[in-house]
Amino acid sequence: MNKIIIMGILLSSLMISSCVKDLDVTPVDPNKILAGNLNDDPAYMKQALAKVYASFTISGQGANGGDDISASDGNFFTTTRALWNLQEITTDEAICAWGDVGIADLNTQTWSKQNPFLTALYQRLSLSVTYANEFIRNSAGNTDPTMMRYNAEARYLRALAYAWSMDLFGNPAFTTEADAVGKVFPKQLDPDFTVGRAKLFNYVVSELKDIETKLGEPGFSYPQADQAACWMLLARVYLNAEVYTGTPKYDSCKYYCNQVITSGKYSLATKYRQNFSADNDAANNPEMIFAFAYDGVNTQGYTGTTFIIESSSDARYIRAEDFHGLTSNTNWNGNRTKKQFLFTLLGDTTAVYGGNPIPWTTDTMFVQCKDTRVLCKVKKQVDIPSASSSGDYGIGVYKFTAKNTDGSQAANYSTAFASTDFPIFRYADALLMLAESKFRLGDASAIDQVNAVRARAFGGTIGNITADKLTADFLLAERGREFYYEAQRRTDLVRFGKFTDGNYNWAWKGGAINGTNTDKHLNVFPIPGDELSANPNIIPTPGY
Repeated sequence: MNKIIIMGILLSSLMISSCVKDLDVTPVDPNKILAGNLNDDPAYMKQALAKVYASFTISGQGANGGDDISASDGNFFTTTRALWNLQEITTDEAICAWGDVGIADLNTQTWSKQNPFLTALYQRLSLSVTYANEFIRNSAGNTDPTMMRYNAEARYLRALAYAWSMDLFGNPAFTTEADAVGKVFPKQLDPDFTVGRAKLFNYVVSELKDIETKLGEPGFSYPQADQAACWMLLARVYLNAEVYTGTPKYDSCKYYCNQVITSGKYSLATKYRQNFSADNDAANNPEMIFAFAYDGVNTQGYTGTTFIIESSSDARYIRAEDFHGLTSNTNWNGNRTKKQFLFTLLGDTTAVYGGNPIPWTTDTMFVQCKDTRVLCKVKKQVDIPSASSSGDYGIGVYKFTAKNTDGSQAANYSTAFASTDFPIFRYADALLMLAESKFRLGDASAIDQVNAVRARAFGGTIGNITADKLTADFLLAERGREFYYEAQRRTDLVRFGKFTDGNYNWAWKGGAINGTNTDKHLNVFPIPGDELSANPNIIPTPGY
């Protein structure tokens, strides 16, 4: 973040009354828990660790609910919300109707280093790194097994923040617990963009490998990071290694996917929708490996799944009372998808509609569709007349809900805030990352993992494909069908060479009604202008 100031972060971090579900703890006397004695009791450290987790999910936990980073709307500039915007509305999967500064630039791939969402996410990820660094510094050398695991969790969260920074910004400022406490101007790992990004990749991989055995066993205490979360993050960075370093690492991705699969702890949920309902936590869902936990009572804020649900609903086409169950401050009518992505969802018409034409006008909610992943609704019309058109145009998406899978109310029901966790890693991703790695390595058995995911989607083998149908384009489309609105699309499109170029276009890409190729420098976002102005050690991103 602009100028990283590392001070008594842990002192303020303990002034919390609630955090993230299982990490929800309250100090007996916060005024007596000081940096000097934090290490005395694992309970104190658990409270501090909760702050690191919460830095990804809500705007802040300061006095009177203050934001950790000052902003005109603290909810607007939280990690999950900014991450979702950068990963989704820059792609074929979403477009936003709102006129807020920076939204139009993301809709049309015309952003600059002044875009506020770039600034927000860059600063947020940097802040999570700073919190993690301070926690790691305070817990270093403690030989209590619980404290050692907490230390490893903080290192995991730091690695996660750096993995996203590497993916989105390429070569961000870099600090660890070894850096001096106080005012510092952090540097990049290397002033050369390509070298710095590759060095950050090596750092993230080395950190994750070092903490792998220090984390809890798979599924030990959701939603805390465990070994399976570590394997999934390793698999994901290895899957994208060629983007980050120029050298593919599919064998390594394959290895860590198999670690998750052979652990025997996870399986696909019976119903696809369970992954996006209020009861999608690991206690009810065998598919969830790692998620950002939300609770309608204890983690309130217009961010995370609440943001996704509300921004996708409106008073006429996707109403709260019909679909998602939130009734206060609802129907924001902003985000929806485009017909090009609906073609992706419904592109395999032989499986989806038995070879029949897509009934746009008579089956507006796609209830006849055999693929249960299509949780959409045709709105006023499928075409979006302009990049700033009302949310009434396009295809509504109601994938996430604040209700339980069976339609009942959540245990911690709130009229305004969802208790639905936001998936970061789920078992389906282990299967499809393994399939892609096998495919790129020439292993024909990749079809097995693809069909396993499709069998859940279609409720049987009707959607299965044969090996000759498995192509790079099919894999990209299948990932879109499985993971849409889960903040993965931009990363996937970049890896497949379809984000800026590759002649895959969608409405309003590049500002054109039918889309147009854009310059390859947009495959990575720029280091924000605020960072460049405040930190003389940072080299601007090439192309910006």
